[in-house]
Amino acid sequence: MTVGAQVKGCYSSIKNIEASLGILANKTQDKESKQAFENVEQIIKQIKNDLQKQVIELSKEEPQYK
Repeated sequence: MTVGAQVKGCYSSIKNIEASLGILANKTQDKESKQAFENVEQIIKQIKNDLQKQVIELSKEEPQYK
């Protein structure tokens, strides 16, 4: 498996985690828990954005694996 494929897989996982945290934040009634889920969701969103940039860079370096 190439580095590009591994980064794409990680990016997909992060997207799923971000969505799950959003769902949990919306479902919880506890304000503290809701805030915690939202804070973690923002951190994950930043990581997702960084990984997306890496996916773009790696696809330029490994065009055969697009």
